[in-house]
Amino acid sequence: MTSAWTETLGVFDLETTGVDVETARIVTAHVGVLDADGRQLESWSWMADPGIEIPAGATAVHGVTTERARREGRPAAEVVAEIVDRLTTLFARGLAVTIYNAPYDLSLLDREAARHGVSPLVHGPIIDPLVLDKAVDRYRRGKRTLTAATEHYGIRLDDAHDARSDAVAAGRVAQAIARRYPVEVLVDLDVLHEMQVGWCRDQAESFQEYMRRVRDPEFVADGAWPLRAAKLAEAVVAA
Repeated sequence: MTSAWTETLGVFDLETTGVDVETARIVTAHVGVLDADGRQLESWSWMADPGIEIPAGATAVHGVTTERARREGRPAAEVVAEIVDRLTTLFARGLAVTIYNAPYDLSLLDREAARHGVSPLVHGPIIDPLVLDKAVDRYRRGKRTLTAATEHYGIRLDDAHDARSDAVAAGRVAQAIARRYPVEVLVDLDVLHEMQVGWCRDQAESFQEYMRRVRDPEFVADGAWPLRAAKLAEAVVAA
């Protein structure tokens, strides 16, 4: 059983300087299109000079040093504009775009667009395998990282934390979830998008309740999906 959204599927991933969407910068990015069998039909990759030092911890994850980004990367403003343009084109073609943990990548792209004076992305339907996986298999034990998801769904991931590898793997995980749970997720794209909004909100509320019970009574989990609101204007534009 297939659905239109699984047959031709956009994919997107970022590798960055950090985990805070308000201050982190894009280092590498990938946008692609997969066919129904998970083969890549179209592919665009970027390396940016983020304009700041890349912390050693971030380099340890994705392998790009400050020196390499300065030598090989293109100006961040150009890269951000091209990523937004490419994603806009995919949405205009009626494709959904798969993003693992979408609020991170989309929010960071949004802040980078604001930082560099690029018109923000007006996104279409998003497929977030992290949200889908938690919804269809709520009580499974273990981590919910992309690496763990690829192992669980039998998807090959050769080079974790490479933007292209992660983007393609996320798309294939989404397709695998659709094959395994067709009743739950093989629905109209707009319907599925709104279902994920509710699922992510419920998942955050459940996690918040757990964390307040066992660790921190003041813990707050952000359930906004697929885009988080900017916390402070000055944080968005800070150099």
